[in-house]
Amino acid sequence: MINLSLSAIKIRIILPPIDMRKSFDGLSGVLRDFKMDKLNAQYLYAFSNKRRNRVKLLYFDRTGIYVVAKRLEQGNFSWPPAGKKDEQVLPLAPEALQLLLDGADLRV
Repeated sequence: MINLSLSAIKIRIILPPIDMRKSFDGLSGVLRDFKMDKLNAQYLYAFSNKRRNRVKLLYFDRTGIYVVAKRLEQGNFSWPPAGKKDEQVLPLAPEALQLLLDGADLRV
């Protein structure tokens, strides 16, 4: 079992939809496209597809890269919409990520 201490990790969600066929290198390339720093062990990145029914998490633990995927059987994730070019990446609290992955509606 993978045990991540989310309280010590900075979470960033990538707002525009991503092709979910991407894996380790493809998702790392998306981060480069957004001018994000190289993978480091302080950050966990979350990506979603256009229909918002799939999510992938990318995390580097200093020894290798994890890619974790979740697909909803019904409904979709309450993913924030992508904004302007400078509003494509959003910081997220660990509790909010957990709620998002559990299917809670985070829109107010």
